[in-house]
This record gives sequence, structure tokens and C-alpha cells, in this order.
Amino acid sequence: MSSLQALCSGLPLRPLPENRGRQAGVPHAPVRTPSLSPVEKQLALRNALRYFPPDVQELLAPEFAQELQLYGHIYMYRFCPDIEMRAYPIEQYPCQTKVAAAIMHMIMNNLDPAVAQFPQELVTYGGNGQVFSNWAQFWLTMFYLSKMTEEQTLVMYSGHPLGLFPSSRSAPRLVITNGMVIPNYSSRTEYEKLFALGVTMYGQMTAGSYCYIGPQGIVHGTVLTVLNAARRYLGIEDLAGKVFVTSGLGGMSGAQAKAAVIVGCIGVIAEVDKAALEKRHRQGWLMEVTDSLDRCIQRLRERLVHELDTTGECLVDLGSDQTSCHNPFNGGYYPVQLSFTEAQSLMASNPAVFKDLVQESLRRQVSAINRLAEEKFFFWDYGNAFLLEAQRAGADVEKKGAGRTEFRYPSYVQHIMGDIFSQGFGPFRWVCTSGDPQDLAVTDELATSVLEEAIADGVKVSVKLQYMDNIRWIREAARHRLVVGSQARILYSDQKGRVAIAVAINQAIACRRIKAPVVLSRDHHDVSGTDSPFRETSNIYDGSAFCADMAVQNFVGDACRGATWVALHNGGGVGWGEVINGGFGLVLDGTPEAEGRARLMLSWDVSNGVARRCWSGNQKAYEIICQTMQENSTLVVTLPHKVEDERVLQQALQL
Repeated sequence: MSSLQALCSGLPLRPLPENRGRQAGVPHAPVRTPSLSPVEKQLALRNALRYFPPDVQELLAPEFAQELQLYGHIYMYRFCPDIEMRAYPIEQYPCQTKVAAAIMHMIMNNLDPAVAQFPQELVTYGGNGQVFSNWAQFWLTMFYLSKMTEEQTLVMYSGHPLGLFPSSRSAPRLVITNGMVIPNYSSRTEYEKLFALGVTMYGQMTAGSYCYIGPQGIVHGTVLTVLNAARRYLGIEDLAGKVFVTSGLGGMSGAQAKAAVIVGCIGVIAEVDKAALEKRHRQGWLMEVTDSLDRCIQRLRERLVHELDTTGECLVDLGSDQTSCHNPFNGGYYPVQLSFTEAQSLMASNPAVFKDLVQESLRRQVSAINRLAEEKFFFWDYGNAFLLEAQRAGADVEKKGAGRTEFRYPSYVQHIMGDIFSQGFGPFRWVCTSGDPQDLAVTDELATSVLEEAIADGVKVSVKLQYMDNIRWIREAARHRLVVGSQARILYSDQKGRVAIAVAINQAIACRRIKAPVVLSRDHHDVSGTDSPFRETSNIYDGSAFCADMAVQNFVGDACRGATWVALHNGGGVGWGEVINGGFGLVLDGTPEAEGRARLMLSWDVSNGVARRCWSGNQKAYEIICQTMQENSTLVVTLPHKVEDERVLQQALQL
């Protein structure tokens, strides 16, 4: 078993580690089919070998070529560390700065087998959300971090550590870009080739920025989504006896079962991968598993299309889909016509036929949804590109007279979470790098107190509702033992709440009530972090939904306002070429400097997106910006004017 000291010593070359290949008994990423030409295969091999000195290239070349042939990518299995991969307490990492140790803590958490979907392929979630492209990049990154000082910045090009460069103490210690492909070449086909060549990768949202915290993050988002869906569609606060039907238990979608329990409804989740299903059952996130529809009907008085057609009774209330439809033809969505094993085989042997079956299955699924929706069943797109891919498959999801981002059913941003984002509420999170559950308990207490004090001071009804939901969430999260991997917590908060929680945590570190630094971050899926016309910005109706200025400005703005690290990705959530998203990490160490960074950076990280939504015509965002201007004398924003008389437009166009 390797030590952390060995892990930070650079690539293990003399002697080379034993080539153990793919480990049996753990989930593995589906085989990729990049369709490389002979010249491109040579290039992919050359790109992999450049990490190694000439005296070992002759030995490594054949096995790397075999990986490319068998799996469609060179992962370098020989160099998969034999250390237990997990988030070790920060003081155990051999680093010159605590910031670097905190980043290591986050990286290793993202590759923890309890957290990662396909740990040997460096995939954290979503079927293809990579932390790195290969294991050589992992070793080199850990080496660079161990050498980093407070006057250097590590630069990451799509998993490749370019090196440590001179910088200032106020600059980010780490700058990450993933998948920054020239727009005309940002297609799925090109991606498969570029990833196989080892020159770009899909970082998802928080895998490639090292900020994934396990399924807790999406549990929380799903809790809030289902709660607010019930308010909007059913007009209720209490979901007892209501049924939420969905699909997907792998990766992030495994959160749906636990979320259903927390909100108090009945969750029915379909899953084709037995390994993913059993993993969630072992974790206690699923109460009951069955492969018998009759058993399911017996247990639930189950109710799907067959029940509606035969009995005339529709007892399903809410529905969605959380499969990885951003990656539908390479393991993100499995067609109903095949078993899981058959699908895995066909995916690699005949991708064209597999694609046809996936699209046929999507059309069938939409047909069932449409039938149920004729009754009192409410369906929404969970931002996983389900409706987008269904449309491409020819399914009946069109909405007459709609814009490019609208379908027969709404995105959950359009109907459920959009107004929450517009008020500045989004998925704020933190990680206690001590690894001590007691530190997490202290942060839970601090966050709860901050939100309760905000309510006591007086807030708008809509803001109070969100604070109350999140106070309830913190208490439920602790009770349901939602920590998987690092000692982390997530909640939805607005700008005021985030800053206040950060300050409270930093002060608790200063007085040693919390024993070690805390890393602040968020899901890139947030108020300002993501330009995604079929998800995060699907309710932007001024024509700018397909523009990515906000995400890029978020990345740059966080970098110059004190973030410890920043990341900018192509892809994430809805797929390659469909979205640009940005994220950050900020280390709180108890110093006044850390508090100053938190106040400055977190304010921009929220207000950027609220201001953008204000200019798109969103009334709630407009109100928030007006209020913020009154409270902050340094914020100067020119507010948009409405066209009060539509005849002005009509008469002008008639000319």
C-alpha cells in the first residue's frame, strides 16, 4: 500500500508499478468508440507516452495501445495507485501550504470508490465526468501540489497539469479549464476523438473542478425541486401519500430515492444497472428493491400507463427522468429492448444500431409520459437533456409556438427553480478538511443559526420560505446520514446568507472551534455559474440564453476577487457543446484575509447572475438588484427599462 508521501513524489518509474489492469468487482466506464484512423491512433499513443522517459516507453507502448483498442481510451491502469483513495485529513498531506493540501483532499475525495462512479477510469459521476484523463496526470498534479508555494499557480489544461508558474499571493493557486474546444468543433463526434487523443476531457460540473461532494448535493437539489413542484403543480406542502416516478440510480441520480424519503412522498425509481441499484440499497438510500412489476403494483397500488389503461385510475402525481441523457449513446441511457449486459455489448460492437434502439426507447418513454399527462400527472425535465434527446429522436415533445429552449414539458428551472435562482438562491457548499464529523456538526449549527437570525431580522416571505426549507434540510441531512466521502454539507442560500455563513465558519476556525480549514464551493449549477439554454438559463427569454458571457465572467470575476481556485468547463449536466459552466474553491483558514476574500468573492459569485436575470426581464431579479443597490453604495448598475406599450414595437415593425 502506497503512502501519501509516495503519492506526492512524482510518477513511479523505478521500478514501474505492476500492471494489474482493470480491477474486477468494481463498476467500469462503458467502452468508447472514437473511430480513430491509424494516424490518430499513433497520435493518441504518442500523447500518452510523452509523460514517460524513453527508457520505459517501449514497455508501456503495447499496453497503452491495447487499452486504446479495448476501451477506446488510454487510462494507464498500471498507474492506478494502490493507496486507499479517500479524503484524508488535511494535516496528513506533505505540502508546503495548507491550500495545496486542501486541494489534494478534494481530489482524492472525488476518486474515492464510495463517491466516484467509475473510479479506475477517473470518472466521478454522469457516466463521463472526469477528474483527470489518465493516471499520469493524477500523479503529476499531486507532485506539483506538494511543491506549490503561496506565490505559484498550477495551471490545468483539460486534466493535463501544465506546471507551476510564478504568481502573486492574491491570485488563485489553481486555474482549471476543461473542454475549451473551438465552437465549430464542439460536437459529440469530435469530443470522442479529442478525448481518445488525450487532449481534452469532459469535466462535468464539479468532477473536473474537484468539488463534487458525493450524492448529497443532488439529494438536496432534488428535495427542493420536489418540494417546490408539489407547491406549484399540486398546491400542497405535505407530500404524504403522493407518488414521484422517475428513473436512474447511478451517479448523481442515485439521490432521488433518498430525496423522496426526506420530503415524505413515495418514490418509484427504475434502474437497469444492478450494480448501481445494489450500491444505493447498501447505502440505505433505497428501502426496497424488486424486479417484479406485480410486486411493485402490490406494494404501491402501482399505477403507470398499464394501470391507467386497464383501470382508468391514475394515481401517479409527479414524474421526471434523471438518467444521464447528456451522454445517451455511451452508457447514459439504456434502451428498454435490451438487458444491461446486452446493451453494454452492442454499444461497443454496433454503435449505430445501439443509437437506433436508444432513440426508439426514448420515443416509447415519451409516449407513456404523454399518456399519463392527460390525467393529473405532472412531468418536468430535470435538466439532464432528456427532452432535448427525445426531440432529436423524433418523440412527441414539441410545444406549439415555443422558442428553441421550450418543450411540451418545462425544464425544472423554467417552472420550479428559476425564480429561486433569480432571488440569488443556489447550491452553496463546504467541506471540513479535518475529516472530523464534529467539525461538520459545528458548521451545521452555525449555518442554522445564521438563517434563523436572518429570519428574525425580517425578510420577504419568499426569502423566508427558502430559509425555512434549508433549515429543515440541514436537520434532515444530519439525521439521514447523507455524508459519503468527505465531511461536507450543502444548502441553498442567497448572497447575504452565503457571506454570513462563510464569516461565521471562518471565525469558528480562528477560535479553534473548528479544527482545520474549510473549503467553500458550490455546484456550477447555480445563479451565476452556468450558461445552459436547456437548463440553468432556459428561463432567459431576451434571446441571450445561448450566450456564455455570464459563466466566463463568473470564472474571471471570482479569480480576481480572491478565489483559491477557479474552473471553466464546456459541458456539464446537459452535454458537450450544450453549456459553459464555471466554479470555484475558496479555502477558509481563520485569517482576516480569508474573511475579506469570502465577502468580496461570494458577493460577485451571486450578483453577477442576478444582474443578468434582471436584464432579461425577470421581476424577482430586478427587485433583488434594486435592494442590493440600496444596501451597497459601491454597486452601480443601470437598470433596464420595460417597453410599457407594445404598440411601440408593432408600429415600428410595420414600417
